[in-house]
Formats: sequence, structure tokens, C-alpha cells
Amino acid sequence: MAPKRKPGVQREGPEKKKGRQGAEEEDSFRSTAEALRAAPTEKRIIRVDPLCPLSHNPGTKVHEDYDCTLNQTNIGSNNNKFYIIQLLEEGDRFICWNRWGRVGEVGQSKLSHFVSLEDAKKDFEKKFRDKTKNSWAEREYFVAHPGKYTLIDVQREDKVQEAVVKVDGGPVRTVVQQVQPCSLDAATQKLITNIFSKDMFKNAMALMNLDVKKMPLGKLSKQQIARGFEALEALEVALKAPAHSGLSLEELSSHFYTVIPHNFGRNRPPPINSPELLQAKKDMLLVLADIELAQTLQAAPEETKKVEEVPHPLDRDYQLLKCQLQLLDPEAPEYKVIYTYLEQTGNNYRCPALQHVWKVNRGGEEDRFQAHSKLSNRKLLWHGTNVAVVAAILTSGLRIMPHSGGRVGKGIYFASENSKSAGYVTGMSCGNHHIGYMFLSEVALGKEHHITIDEPGLKHPPPGFDSVIARGRTEPDPSQDTELELDGQRVVVPQGRPMPARSSAAPTSSRASTSSTRRASAAYATCWRFASEVSHPHPHSLPGQARPGPCWELDHHPQSSSHPWCPHITPSCPQISLLYSR
Repeated sequence: MAPKRKPGVQREGPEKKKGRQGAEEEDSFRSTAEALRAAPTEKRIIRVDPLCPLSHNPGTKVHEDYDCTLNQTNIGSNNNKFYIIQLLEEGDRFICWNRWGRVGEVGQSKLSHFVSLEDAKKDFEKKFRDKTKNSWAEREYFVAHPGKYTLIDVQREDKVQEAVVKVDGGPVRTVVQQVQPCSLDAATQKLITNIFSKDMFKNAMALMNLDVKKMPLGKLSKQQIARGFEALEALEVALKAPAHSGLSLEELSSHFYTVIPHNFGRNRPPPINSPELLQAKKDMLLVLADIELAQTLQAAPEETKKVEEVPHPLDRDYQLLKCQLQLLDPEAPEYKVIYTYLEQTGNNYRCPALQHVWKVNRGGEEDRFQAHSKLSNRKLLWHGTNVAVVAAILTSGLRIMPHSGGRVGKGIYFASENSKSAGYVTGMSCGNHHIGYMFLSEVALGKEHHITIDEPGLKHPPPGFDSVIARGRTEPDPSQDTELELDGQRVVVPQGRPMPARSSAAPTSSRASTSSTRRASAAYATCWRFASEVSHPHPHSLPGQARPGPCWELDHHPQSSSHPWCPHITPSCPQISLLYSR
């Protein structure tokens, strides 16, 4: 039996409080967009384009703020191109640097030397006006014009990695005399390394066809991401409007790809012309916002000062999560319960092996979850995710997605079979193998509303119900269920093999959904290790896109791999680590 967690004080009365309930049911997409719009403008960090031959010269720098990156996507003409303009100074010499080409390629370039600063400025400003139809002096009021380039916010990436990764250009600690040894155990060190890995974030962006050259890692602009949200909102309105009203979907899609640069190679950028493709891009931006959150955590301002000792970088990243991770002994009862749950509901051919289990106590989640302390029927259920958002979930908790799997509409989705949720995992490369994370969550299901056909329009359970269950053809044998006691609550944990259920529904396994973040507490997360990798087109991929990369291909759940950017992979004997939360 798992040790009891300290019960929280019930701070709120009955379950329904109108203001709180409205906030819970708000789309994660819209709330994230509003937060990005409200964020303070980030200070731009201006550096010489690293592909400029003068970038290696210590005395070369950008003159004041004469630096811009332009982007233009026009689906009809198969345009997806960039243009960089910089005014450089090197002693008493002035140079204009131009580089242009297809997004994702180095492109062509030109260096123009000038005798005077005024001549160089005139050349820069003329080029900017020619390409954008805007005045450089009034760029703050930039207006995008058809057939012209659009100004986008980017931060140049240093070739030399800074001691502290910066997002907003704030001050950094400049003098460090001694770094303390890491206080974390080896398994937790690896976990923290993975979920804050720069290469992992970069690969996650590449898998979504984002151009990491335009939005380099650690330099993501909240304002630029917010413009992407606005572009998708315009697309959503157009998709619902009668045909031939307003701008075309092709024009609006071109605008989205312009403000959020994508690398399609030489392929024609695909129009976003269906609700499914629109939703895939919405989910992509939510992951992008989560990556930005993790990067912002690491970029917390540090005053410039001398110090005798500083925390180890992994200890610092761990503290940024504001949650406690306690590694469990493999002989612990709850460890064995999770091991059985995984073994019984996972895919046999993968030979899964449980590697680690952590208890997690996320700051503030206990009180929030206690608001539903009187709700019975609690289960421990699986929740697959992208490794790029694990840090955000540990920091902010699970959140409502506008559509999630599509079967049950808006809510947080869970499954009672590990093999189902595995299809929603996107992982990362670690040497000659790949790993990915999943969560196990304590879910207060209460009174269940069962469905056997898809109801994607649902925004919350019907009156009198607390959750929605999309019944599948199999369900773990309930006669084998056991219980864990968490915060004084009895939580059911499946322990049996999947067996035929009464439902004749098409999906193999069941899915559960709750529309309240207060009824689900991230309880465990799994780290898969596997060796082989394949590439398959994904059901939600845009035309011409393949989704290579670390994820899992389910052998008997054809509908379970509906994650919008999840690539497919056939693993070989994965090893699994789990994270036990709260």
C-alpha cells in the first residue's frame, strides 16, 4: 500500500462556483493566446548573422538596431522565402549584408561596402522598403502587403553557448567561482537533463516542420507566437464562413506560414483547408508555447554578481519546476502496482521493463484537487504526451485541450490501457536509442456518462455526470483491480489483462475525459527506451509531409495514433521509467 499523502484543506465549498467553472472550461488555445498577447515586449538581442563572413571578426557588429529578418509565403506561387538585411560596422567601415533564399536553405548573399554611414543607411532603408513596402523609420507600425515580405521577430543565436540560456535578454550572472555538486540521484539527473534538453526542444520543433533557423532555440518570441495564434483564429473564422467571403484559405494559410516560418523544403506549402489541419496547427502552437515556457523558466534573470558557490545547473532546473521528485525503491508496493499495470496493459511484443518511479508533489496541486474531495470513483489512468511539454506539465499541471483525441470533444484525455496512450507520445533521441514520457493521473471520474460513438462537439459532461467515457471493445479485467490510498482517497488501479467488453464500439480500448483540471492530478509519468525507428505518414500530416522521429506505432489500435504531430515508430524491447506525481 502506498504511503498516505497529507490531506489538503478544503478551501472551497460545493463543487460548482460559476467563475471558476467558466475558467476551467475555457479553451487552452484561447487562454494561451491571451497570455502571450499580454506578455511584455521582449528586448531584441541583435547579433551579426552567423553565416556572414564578417561574423568571425571580433570588431564587427550590427550598427544600432539596423537588423531585420523578413519572411514571405505565397502558396499559389510556391513561395516560402526569407530575406535578411543588416547594416554592419567594422571600425570606420560600413557594410550592408543581405542574405535571401528558400526557408530552410542557406540561400544567396551579398556584401556591399560603403564609404559613409549615411550611404549605408540609405541602402539598408531602400532595400527594406523595396521588399516590404514599409518605411524603416515607421516599422513599429508595420503593415503587411500582398506579394511583399513581412517583418518577423527573431533573436540571433550565439555560436558560443551562454552559461544561462536567455530568452528575453535580461542580465546574466557573469562571475562564478565554484559550482556545487549535484544533489539529485542519477535517475533524476537524467530526467531533468532530458526535459530541459536544448537538442530535444530543437528536434520537437523540427518534427513540426518549424524552421528553427528563424526561431532558434532559447530565443522564442512570445509576440511572434501570439501572431501565429491570431493567424489561426482568422483561419478558423474563414473555415466556418460561407465560401468566397473575405480572404481565401490559401491567402490566410500563407499568412500563417509567414509569421510562423515552416521548412517545407522545395515542396509547395500546403493550405490549411480543413478543421483537422487547423486543429493540428493549433496543437502545434500550444507545444511551441510550452517550449517557450520551459525556456523562460531557464532564463529567469540573475543579477550580475560574484558568488562563492552556485547550485549545480541540474539542481537549478529541478528547482524551477517547483515540484518535489522522490525516487522510489523498486521494492515499494506502489512501484510494483504500477509495474503490473504497465505489464498487463502494454504491448507484449515490446518487452517493456520498468526502470524508475518517482513520487511527485507539485506545488499548489493538492489544494486544487481537494476541491473535488467528495467525488468518488477515482482511477489511475494513462496520459500520453510530447517530451517537449513534460516540464510545462510538471510546472503547470495537465490542461484542457480544445479537441484532444476527437472522440469526446474538449477535455483532458486518459486511457485505462497503456498501449492506447503510448500512441500519443513523442520522444527524443538518446545515443543509440529513444525515450519518451507518459503520465499516470489520479482522475476523479465521479458519475460516468458512457458513449459508443464519437461526440466531438461535447464541451462538458451532460447534467448530472462528472466525466465522459468513450467505451471500447476491450477493458482491463475489473476483477483484478487493486487500490492505492492517495491523500486519504481510495484510487482504483487496473491490474488485469484487457478483455472483451460489452461495447461494440469501433475503437479497441476505452478513453476517459474530464472537462475540469481540478478533477485530474498528474500522478505518474513513464520514460520509454527503445532502439529502432521508422517513418510513416501520419493521419493528421499535411499533404506531402512525413513524420519521422521517436514515437510508438500501435500494433492493435489503428485509431489511437491521432496525435496531430506524432510520428510513428516500431520500438524494440523498450525500457520504461515512470514518474509518480503528487
